[in-house]
Amino acid sequence: MDFESQAIIKVENGNIFQGMDAILQDVNFTIEQDEFVFLIGRTGSGKSSLLKTLYADLPLKMGKAEIVGFSLEKIKNKEVPFLRRKLGIVFQDFQLFPDRTVAENLFFVMKATGWKDKSKMNNRMIEVLLKVGLGDASTKMPHQLSGGEQQRVVIARALINNPSILLADEPTGNLDPDVADGIFRLFQEINKEGTAILMATHNHDLLRKYPYRVLKCEKGKLLDSKTADISINTSF
Repeated sequence: MDFESQAIIKVENGNIFQGMDAILQDVNFTIEQDEFVFLIGRTGSGKSSLLKTLYADLPLKMGKAEIVGFSLEKIKNKEVPFLRRKLGIVFQDFQLFPDRTVAENLFFVMKATGWKDKSKMNNRMIEVLLKVGLGDASTKMPHQLSGGEQQRVVIARALINNPSILLADEPTGNLDPDVADGIFRLFQEINKEGTAILMATHNHDLLRKYPYRVLKCEKGKLLDSKTADISINTSF
């Protein structure tokens, strides 16, 4: 497959499955290394399945895809941790360990992805917390933080390994509008520093306010605003 030199993701004739069911068919798109792209669609239309396929939680059964140098149609189970070291994944429901401090949550990811030097780990932990505006939160437990602060910890966790791209699944979905806007501005700052962003969202206000490229899951297809007119005014 002839990938552009700046492409972080390229999918060619991909079929996205959930179990035995094809959720999206004939998927084709490319994301460049500094792009910010919205992913939209109704509940059940395939957004989360597409993201899960990109970080190899679901197999790519048909078609070809490459992300951060890994071919998803060929990837072996033992290679998946190496793929995820080059990605940042941000979930709507945080998935923080409730019985560990913020620092311990971040150290867990570092240990799982091969970090061994405690001094470097501590320095990186401080660095990413400062980046997300939580420089004084390392000793706090998740329940001591607001929802917006917990999401910032999740973003810090996703940034640990300097990923080429962040995959974000409804990262502002459980937050009130003002907090959600702050989280979105943080994603913009990360993007301006050179990290690509693919963000699934239902937030119409974000889509109207920020004219980023849009991918839309609709009726088993993935539409791309680069090549098609996409309505963001209908329910999704």
